[in-house]
Amino acid sequence: MIPGKKIRVLVVDDSLLARSMIIKGLSAHPRIEVVGFAINTLDAKRKIPALTPDVVTMDVEMPGQNGIEFLKEYLPTNPIPVILVSSLNLKVFDALAAGAVDFVRKPTTEDTQAAFITALAQKVLVASMSRVRVARPAAVSAASAAGAAAAATAAPAGPLGASPALNSVVIGLGASTGGTEATLEVMKRLPADIPPMVIVQHMPKGFTAMYANRLNNLCQMEVREAKNGDELRRGLALVAPADLQARIVRIGDKYTVSCTPGEKVSGHRPSVDALFQSMSEVVRCKMVGIIMTGMGQDGAAGLLAMRRRGAYTIGQDQESSVVYGMPKVAHDIGAVCTQAPCEGVASVLLRHLKSL
Repeated sequence: MIPGKKIRVLVVDDSLLARSMIIKGLSAHPRIEVVGFAINTLDAKRKIPALTPDVVTMDVEMPGQNGIEFLKEYLPTNPIPVILVSSLNLKVFDALAAGAVDFVRKPTTEDTQAAFITALAQKVLVASMSRVRVARPAAVSAASAAGAAAAATAAPAGPLGASPALNSVVIGLGASTGGTEATLEVMKRLPADIPPMVIVQHMPKGFTAMYANRLNNLCQMEVREAKNGDELRRGLALVAPADLQARIVRIGDKYTVSCTPGEKVSGHRPSVDALFQSMSEVVRCKMVGIIMTGMGQDGAAGLLAMRRRGAYTIGQDQESSVVYGMPKVAHDIGAVCTQAPCEGVASVLLRHLKSL
């Protein structure tokens, strides 16, 4: 984006009420210009070339072609940042997999409209600086060796085995914008007996349980939304609940996760910094910290604290990040031992674990 230039937004929603609320709210932001609206995806296809928006906001469920079908068809040849505006709906994750940059939950009452507009405007600002990652086609051309290699690396790894060293490892992973799919790319390549993991993904309230269930269905290990007091164990990955801070607690030689209300840390709840900082303070066994795509700097300071306590730390690289913010700050302050592309983070992690 050119400094000082307003971000041009197209609003796509079949509801007149929702369109009016979004257009009015975004138009009040000094850095955003709503250049038009579309009532469905067919209308959007006609208007995007004419209006040349920088960002599109789009409802997931609309008559005719829905948002997911639009993303799958349109983004491969027209990579434009799309923010989903969705109700509490599992289909939002399918849309993110199809290439949407981020999502925000539709307000359920008039009292929540102001918070919704604030969140949506912030996501528009982030999306305008993001890299659109389009899902790969299901079929891979025989002539594409690189594509075949990428497909091969998506296979999950075999068991790590009963090495006693692996029973004394705790892994923390943090992500924000673009992180739902980036984290999945890591998790689906890991074995069922992975050391315990705690995941912080910035996400609206109500979606973390659905996201954990999605990971559980697509990955080898057990994945579920964390509950206060859950004990960490091999083969279990816990997703921090939205709107609670997740921290590691040591009880004797065991580790549990606390999920409690509290102030925002680095602007977020849950916060990657809160998780990583707690790990640096209480974990006395081997630690691994992983920081993935996301805007801002949440997690960087905590990751540095972990590294100073001897943790092995991995940061997603710039090329594969939807937004190279959090991993960049972590890298620039010396918090990252190794950088890797999204699809290579799992192999870097596994090499380290096998070396213990």
